[in-house]
Order: sequence, then structure tokens, then C-alpha cells
Amino acid sequence: MPEATAAETTAKTLEQKIRARTARAGIVGLGYVGLPLAVEFARAGFTVTGIDVSEEKARRVNTGKSYVGDVPTATLAPLVKDGKLRATADFSAVAELDTINICVPTPLRKTKDPDMSFIVSACQEIARHFHPGTLVILESTTYPGTTDEVVLPMLTQSGLEVGRDFFLCFSPERVDPGNPKYQTANIPKVVGGVTPACTEMGRLFYSQALQTVVPVSSTQVAEMVKLLENTFRMINIGLANEIALMCDRMGINVWEVIDAAATKPFGFMPFYPGPGLGGHCIPIDPFYLSWKTKQAGIEARFIELAGYINGQMPHFVADKVQAALNDAGKPVKGSRIHVMGVAYKRDIEDLRESPALDILLLLKRRGATLAYSDPHVPRLHLDGIEMQSAPESAAADADCVVIVTDHSAFDYAGLVERAALIVDSRNALKKFRSPKIVRL
Repeated sequence: MPEATAAETTAKTLEQKIRARTARAGIVGLGYVGLPLAVEFARAGFTVTGIDVSEEKARRVNTGKSYVGDVPTATLAPLVKDGKLRATADFSAVAELDTINICVPTPLRKTKDPDMSFIVSACQEIARHFHPGTLVILESTTYPGTTDEVVLPMLTQSGLEVGRDFFLCFSPERVDPGNPKYQTANIPKVVGGVTPACTEMGRLFYSQALQTVVPVSSTQVAEMVKLLENTFRMINIGLANEIALMCDRMGINVWEVIDAAATKPFGFMPFYPGPGLGGHCIPIDPFYLSWKTKQAGIEARFIELAGYINGQMPHFVADKVQAALNDAGKPVKGSRIHVMGVAYKRDIEDLRESPALDILLLLKRRGATLAYSDPHVPRLHLDGIEMQSAPESAAADADCVVIVTDHSAFDYAGLVERAALIVDSRNALKKFRSPKIVRL
């Protein structure tokens, strides 16, 4: 039998470590994506090192205290105590790792083009301590081509060859914060590698900790998957919002229309209007695709139009509040307006891109006196002012209450009983009938 080549030996050694779960796993970025992923691999038996530029996050992980809603402290603490999970702000830890998942933010600049600075910074640090026999997987949402065009050149500077000396993949994160049914372990994981060997190594790695892995033929396909998923959702929400604007003008209850349409057992999927899009993914990801297509000379008209419609919804809600107060004989200026819920979605603490912030700012500029209640967000900064969450009972003193985020903890029956006027942007008061309720 011929002797195995160095490349074959490298691949075989890493494969054996992954199968035996002795591979030392690393997660770069310990936020809403990275920390749950680190926990799942630690629970599967891997020794996991989390790396984050925030020393405070590293400290909190090492004390076993979670700061991410989907990771209970009761789950995190035993893993830390048993030595299965630790965190550091020092990238030199990369030298000891066999696998590295990059889960850093990828925001948009104000010009709506991708900000790759976090990915570039992380890869620069990784490259300084990089070594043969490592599997690197980018999970940060980005435009098709990023893995091959940005990450790969940085990792091959030392002369290492992808698919032979190391393995590189892209796997889109699909985290849905606050979803009790679908979390990191049971959400199917798409993975595509730079080479077939890379894809197989990524598939093998994820299959040790996650229930379902879906391999695809390339990093570009995997990158495009995430953008399609969120663009699909953004455009359909945009359609629902546009229908809501139409129904408002015609005096039709848009919620009743959607519920009735949803009884059709084929050819229709219900999407619902709201005060605007929030979170890190849906308001942002489609613009990665739009930016990339412009590079190819293609105009992404659906994406741009849906983005515009969704972006107008906070203005529509503010106008609704103004009209409701006007009908009650009050101006916005000087009125006490109480916002219920400021997180971007139900039952989480995440404020990223929350439409509530835009609505608060619009009402503030119109002269309103503002307050808010949110059991998940004890304080927030608005236009240089720090606000603190007030008790729900404070809504009774307001001239108008605006439901922006429909947290399940809110006492909606009590709110309807006590509030003078309510603008409901989420159909949270669907079961209630009262002349004081103004629906989106």
C-alpha cells in the first residue's frame, strides 16, 4: 500500500478528532449566534473556546452567567464548571484550536453597502495564529463571494492550500431569538465549502452537535441561501404592509383579510403587517444582495421597493397616533404617549433595528411626552436621553398608548380597561372590541 500523503494525513487526523469529539473547537464572536453555538458543541462533548473582543463578555461566560436569552445560565454554568467551555479576548488561543467558527456582526454602512470590518479584523487575528489541519467556518451573514474573495486570501497568505492543508466553509446562521421550538440544535444547518473536501469536513463537524446538516456545492450557494431566506421574508412583509396601507385608506380590517386568506390550504402563506422591520437580519440582509447585484449590473427592484415600504411603517404608525389623538381632540405636542414594547420582536431583549426606536423618535420630534414599558428592556438611549421602563400601570395616565411589540407578559385585558386610547400596531388586541382601540 502506498504511504499516505501529508494532505491525506492532515485531513484524516482532523476527521478522527472530530469523530472522537476531541477536536478543540473555537467560536469567534459570543453574541446571539456564537454563544448558543458554543453551548451546543460543549454539550456534545467538545472542549470549546469562545473568543470575543469584549473582555466583559468573556468574563461573564467564564463566571457561568449568560447574557443571551436563548442560553439559560442553568445550561451555561455547568459547562463552564466542567471545563467544557471557556472564553477569552486573546486571539492567540487560535493556535490551540482545530475548528474555528466566525460569528461576528456584519452591519450595513449608512450608504447601504456591506461593512466587512468585523470579518476582516477577525480573520487578520486568526491568520496570525493559523496552523495546518484547521477547519474554518464563516457564519456571519454576508454577500455571495465573501468567503472565497475575502476570507480565503487571508488564510492562504502563509502558503497553506485550502482543501489540503486546511478547510474553509460558509454556513449561514439561522438563529431566531426567543423561538422556543426552533433553536440552534434543531434548525437544519446549511454548509458549503470551497472544495468538496471542505464541505465534507464542515458537514462532519456540524453533524456531531446538530440534528440536521444540509451540504451544498459551494460557499456561494450557502451564502445565497441566507440572503434568499431573509429577502423572501422581507418582501412578503413589505407586501403585507402595503396591503395594510391600502386597507387603511379603504376602511377595511387588514387583519381579518389576512386571516380569511390564510384558510386557503394551498398557494398562500400568511405574512403580517407591523410597525416596521427589526433585528439584525431581515432589515439588513436583503441589502447585501441588492448591493452585490448592482456590482453585476442588475437592479434589485423588488428588494429596494420592499425596503422602502417597510421603512415607511414607523412613519405610518406615528401618523396613526397623531390622527387618533386628533380625533380625541388632542394634539401630539404636549400629549403623554406610552409605548408598550420596544424590543424588535416579542419576548426578547434585542433592540437592534427596532422600529420602536424610530417611532419614539418621530413622536418626540412632534412634541410628545414619552414613556415606555418593556419587561425585557429595562433602559434605552433615545436621541441622547436615557429612558427607563415604567410599570405597565403607568399606561393608564397616558393620553395614548401605542402597542409596538406584543410581549406575552403584557396584561392586555387590563390595558384595554385602563387606557384612554390605544393604537395597536401588532393586532395584539384582536380579541377585544372597544371604540378606544385604533388598529393598524
